[in-house]
Amino acid sequence: MFQVRQFFKQLFNEIIAVSWPLFKLMVPIILIVKVLEEVGGIALLGQWLGPLMALVGLPQEMGLVWATTIATNIYGGIIVLYSYAADSNLTVAQMTVLSGLLLMAHGLPIEVRIAQLAGMRMRVAIITRLFGAFAFAWLLHVFYDQTQWLQEPAQMAWQPEPIADGLGHWFFSQLKALAMIQIIIIVLLAFLKILRVIGVEKIIQWMLRPMLKLMGIGKEATTITLVGITLGLSFGGGLLIKEARAGHVSKKDVFTSLILLGFCHSLIEDTLLVVLLGAHLSGVLWFRLVFAFIFTSAMSYWLTKVSPEFQQKHLLKP
Repeated sequence: MFQVRQFFKQLFNEIIAVSWPLFKLMVPIILIVKVLEEVGGIALLGQWLGPLMALVGLPQEMGLVWATTIATNIYGGIIVLYSYAADSNLTVAQMTVLSGLLLMAHGLPIEVRIAQLAGMRMRVAIITRLFGAFAFAWLLHVFYDQTQWLQEPAQMAWQPEPIADGLGHWFFSQLKALAMIQIIIIVLLAFLKILRVIGVEKIIQWMLRPMLKLMGIGKEATTITLVGITLGLSFGGGLLIKEARAGHVSKKDVFTSLILLGFCHSLIEDTLLVVLLGAHLSGVLWFRLVFAFIFTSAMSYWLTKVSPEFQQKHLLKP
């Protein structure tokens, strides 16, 4: 009976340790993004990104779709996409390229701040996400353009329900989203704690260790990285913040893990979402995994070659 009480007491403490920093971060940023949206800041960002879309074979108006996704999330970008879908007539290849941008660079105000709190410099988090997303989209575009593969029209099988006008509807939708995040955190931490008790966590670490070792990610960050890959950067990042502050994960492992999670998180949910939009699995899953593996390995190797002074000044937060 005492062990059961200890289990739930430790679980409660872990839930607070993960949830409080995460919500303290997310709520102000959600409000700031809403203000920027109301004053036209996101539309302005879309105008700046518009000319870049031609470099990856997309119509200029897709810049607003990506801008909305960067500032909010993939669902926000999809809602904007549907307002252009009838006129744009995107091919499967173009939808896959656009989905690559959305998958690798979305929700940056929150996700970049999470990376910063976990130990990465904010400018590095922003640059790697935006540069990586654009490089990935450009490589996809070149491949599909040269092979002339997937040039048939994209068929959208799903679209999200738009949020009704008015601050009340918006506020209620945000509360629902935050409540769902809290439920997922509770279930996730309970599940991880059970896995730790019965020893499954060590088996998972053993299975993933060879691949993560090649990318320079230590065994202490294995489980957290797995959480981020499957459930999202918000959840994996929240755990990284907790473990990094406790000194359980090295700064190098935090940095490398965040690079990987920036390009490859919510692997199941987000991938299925863009496939329903008409994107092809070749790009949004397999090529994305290869790109994330190569990019993360390169960044991990580079980190070992720069001086500790350079790391502290430009890459890692003290």
